[in-house]
Amino acid sequence: MMDKRNLLKLMVLALGVSVLLFVFGYPRGVQPIDEHTIRYVIEQEPSTLDPAKSTTSPEATVQLQLFDGLVRLNDESEPEAALAKNWDISDDGREYTFHLRPNLKWSNGEPLTAYDFEYAWKRVLDPEVHADNAYMLYVLENGEAFNTGKAAAEDVGVKAIDEDTLVVTLENPTAYFLKLLASHSYYPVSKKAVEAHENWAANAETIVSNGPYRLFSWKHNGEMDFIKNPNYWDAESVKTEKMNWPISESQSTRLTLVEGGEADMTVEPPVADQKRLEEAGLLHIGPMLGNYYYVFNVKAEPFTDPDVRKAFSMVINRANIVNNIVRGGKEPAYAFVPYGMLESNGREDFREAGSYLVYEDVEQAKEILKKAGYGKNRPLPQITILYNTSELHKAIAEAIQDAWINAFGADVRLQNQETKVFLADREAGKYQVARASWVADYSDPQNFLEVFSAEDNDGQYHSDEYNELIARIRTTPNGAARDALMHEAEKMIFDESLVMPLYFTTQPYVTNGTIQNYFWTTLGLVDFKKAYK
Repeated sequence: MMDKRNLLKLMVLALGVSVLLFVFGYPRGVQPIDEHTIRYVIEQEPSTLDPAKSTTSPEATVQLQLFDGLVRLNDESEPEAALAKNWDISDDGREYTFHLRPNLKWSNGEPLTAYDFEYAWKRVLDPEVHADNAYMLYVLENGEAFNTGKAAAEDVGVKAIDEDTLVVTLENPTAYFLKLLASHSYYPVSKKAVEAHENWAANAETIVSNGPYRLFSWKHNGEMDFIKNPNYWDAESVKTEKMNWPISESQSTRLTLVEGGEADMTVEPPVADQKRLEEAGLLHIGPMLGNYYYVFNVKAEPFTDPDVRKAFSMVINRANIVNNIVRGGKEPAYAFVPYGMLESNGREDFREAGSYLVYEDVEQAKEILKKAGYGKNRPLPQITILYNTSELHKAIAEAIQDAWINAFGADVRLQNQETKVFLADREAGKYQVARASWVADYSDPQNFLEVFSAEDNDGQYHSDEYNELIARIRTTPNGAARDALMHEAEKMIFDESLVMPLYFTTQPYVTNGTIQNYFWTTLGLVDFKKAYK
């Protein structure tokens, strides 16, 4: 048993430590967790938090807490004024003049001005930066021309007139432009921070942001700690002082953290647990405009032949995959553009106005493959399905593997990779067929159709005809003619059998009910700006 003298020494020591922490603060990388800390388990390690280069939903979710644009989506997924207090639009709909709020600051206390927006947007378009998101700024006058080396930076339609005024000129009137401004590609970035560190957005010590929170520490593949940003323009609305986000690609681990009381919320719980969680009132379904699909590498055998790609897609029972593996309110996908976006008339859903573009017929698929020249005398080559580590991705890949073996007697192997490696290999075309998903950057069908117009799209697909069609969509005013062009583009994707759609996404999540006043956008991102416990 401890004697009174030693107990007194320990009490004095503890008091001394408490006083030091009170005076000097907690050391960098150590952030205390209390009952008011929001604890959200994120589903993968972000590769980068650079708004120009990030590509995944988890990265965008982190960025939503760290950054703000000219506008921010509200709980109805509609854009409302953020760093821009207001704006003027020209009669022809091509010129926007944004008036910034006064005395804006970066998280490090330095001034944030309209020049930061001009720098950030031109940086995304700079061909030397190789930003995956550059296409999102093609609505700007000469945006695409600059990105493809046909114009100079000064020709791009974004100009800071002074520190508080930004003038934006579009190639054509764009009905969804304000929604587009809420996406991460349009966030401002600090030129000083970017030029000071090559990997400025990959570490807590070097990232400079401007949103509700700032990144306090980042233990890679471990956890991220956030603290309230006192320099945020709307800091009064931010009720939470600290957030702790563990990182885990394992669905089971994420759920265990929530049910074990070590976290408050996470996404995509294991399918096997969803019914139990729903009955316990812990499972919720958030919105998400997105799809889950397999992409074929059109330069890799046997998928260089569109008929082969079509046959492989036709033998998949999507309803079985959704009902028995995925669940979570998902819906089988027989096209690429999901439900939830309206035609220009504002009444009819774009997906409902379109038609099924994929049909399931095993016997017909066998005939198509036979006509493509494959059979006993010419067997299919070995096929490898590439996916990133996840119980869900693995289960789906196994179902696809079984379907292809049963239908064609194919030799199908599975290869899983850590997410960073997987994304790099898929982008570089180092695969035959790979899992993929697309969640909208903005609420318009065009955002999905543009996936295959990018020069470096994951399918390695290049078509002048398709690119010209996308260019026409971009320049056609919002209306019935533009709707028709978008349906034509989607049909072309399936005439070429570029993808094998599986389901349209939702955002299932588990919460213990302690976090209040958060919301999910239709882009599948959770916003904790005004949340509290």
